[in-house]
Amino acid sequence: MALHAAEAVHGLAMHGDPKYGPDFKHFDYVNPDAPKGGTLRLSIVANGYDSLNPFVLKGVSAAGLQTYAYDSLLTESADEPFTMYGLIAKSVETPEDRSYVTFHLRPEARFSDGEPITAEDVAYTFHLLIDKGHPFFRSYYAEVKDVKVLDKYTVRFDFGDTQNRELPLILGQMPILPKHYWEKHDFEESGLTIPVSSGPYTIEKFDAGRSITYKRNPDYWAQDLPVNVGRNNFDEVRYDYYSDDTVALEAFKAGNYDFRLESSAKNWATGYTGDALSSGKIIKEAIHHGRPVGMQAFAMNSRRFPFDNPKVREALAYGFDFNWANQNLFYGQYTRTQSFFENSDLASSGLPKGEELKLLEPYRDQLPPEVFNKEYHPPSTTNGTSLRDNLRTAITLLRDAGFEIRDGKMVEKSSGRPLKFEIMIFQKTFERVILPFKKNLAKLGIEVDVRQVDTSQYIRRLRSFDFDMVVSSFPQSDSPGNEQRDYWHSSNADEPGSRNILGVNSPVVDDLVAKVIQAPDRQALVDRTHALDRVLLWGHYVIPQWYPAVDRVAYRNKLARPSNTPKNGIDLSRWWVKP
Repeated sequence: MALHAAEAVHGLAMHGDPKYGPDFKHFDYVNPDAPKGGTLRLSIVANGYDSLNPFVLKGVSAAGLQTYAYDSLLTESADEPFTMYGLIAKSVETPEDRSYVTFHLRPEARFSDGEPITAEDVAYTFHLLIDKGHPFFRSYYAEVKDVKVLDKYTVRFDFGDTQNRELPLILGQMPILPKHYWEKHDFEESGLTIPVSSGPYTIEKFDAGRSITYKRNPDYWAQDLPVNVGRNNFDEVRYDYYSDDTVALEAFKAGNYDFRLESSAKNWATGYTGDALSSGKIIKEAIHHGRPVGMQAFAMNSRRFPFDNPKVREALAYGFDFNWANQNLFYGQYTRTQSFFENSDLASSGLPKGEELKLLEPYRDQLPPEVFNKEYHPPSTTNGTSLRDNLRTAITLLRDAGFEIRDGKMVEKSSGRPLKFEIMIFQKTFERVILPFKKNLAKLGIEVDVRQVDTSQYIRRLRSFDFDMVVSSFPQSDSPGNEQRDYWHSSNADEPGSRNILGVNSPVVDDLVAKVIQAPDRQALVDRTHALDRVLLWGHYVIPQWYPAVDRVAYRNKLARPSNTPKNGIDLSRWWVKP
């Protein structure tokens, strides 16, 4: 392969130039004078953990590990679509065609045990994650053809003939692991041995399954780098585990932890009462953000009956009355999700035209006609349409799919098999959303069981695709790329542990995912993502739910945050404890 001239730079943007120049002092959205000190106490609602290794499929890892204990070659800014700046790597080098990337490491970079971070560690980490890590890594780094250690602090990755412009940035996100440690330990065996790590915090102590505490490393080599100025301000960060969110909320109001990102509209409207709030000890804020919110939805497993029939999937959506739920359960706080890339310019709308239509045209015979002639909107009870109208539409679709009602039950005509399924949850709070949905489907003769399982069982079943329907989310960024392969590509449809929980297995989707990854500029990325979004929506793999346009946060008044919030929203690494 011919070499291409490239210049070592301090930062790299997905498209265009980085916002911050080589001499920048800190990001605009931090307080460079934020004081260091104090403890941040957090909560997590889950049934414990049994692993301190977040990079393997086995086990349930403790909260906060990747956030606090591991550094990467580059780090992302929060006020650009996708731009990364040097962290472990002082500079990055890639040609215009991005056929390779070279990282030049900082000689002062150290692991938590004081050993230097070298190019050998970077190459070792790559192979370790590919060979023994979570299946996600094999998919994420699939187009890397070779890795070469050029000298002690220089490592190069070659990509062959791919047009994947995102790969240099993707590799910049890779958490760096110590070769000298993992050569002597079993990486695949999840356990509770505290590992050597590379981030600003180390594990200070833990009570298996109940709590974990991170301590800011006083010898952290990168604390004064421009990308870290104003960040990592707490001396300690502690997570406490709660098995129930109601208990967790009461614990917060009692002062047992400091910060809460509220996910429940009911809690937000009615749950924050008491002396702590009236006295000002707890501050409650709705902070606006501009980030893509992705898709939260009822997610159907298209690998199994009855969800292997797209008309059935489409019909079930008519049984969910979002408008009723928003008014009666959510206090009108939510907006209906209508895209897998909601709240961004990447969301499709209207009918396909221009470059997007050119992208879709070759697949016309393989796609539903609605992709070309109808704007997607999930079923709704607005504009004069009633739930009764929607249920009539559902019955028509089910008849077209080969079902009929016998003795009050919806059954498949050919086999007599009843249309019944299970919705698996691990949070009891979702029952109040699911039970009206279940009641509506019962009017169609469809039997729905709601099964609550503990977090560990939920994760195991999700990883092995042993479920009918779950409530799931598909988060997105301003710059979709390689992660789309893990979400939707057919190669991951039967890969245990992949994020393709829907079982999407479509040559058209595969082609569009490849085109998104290979987008040469921002406009091409937008057009290609619109096309992918439209095809996924009309595949009826999910029943879209809702999103808030704000981060609903409550926190104890000992905490402070910068006055300006970047597009990506809340990031606790920028907060601090008041002196």
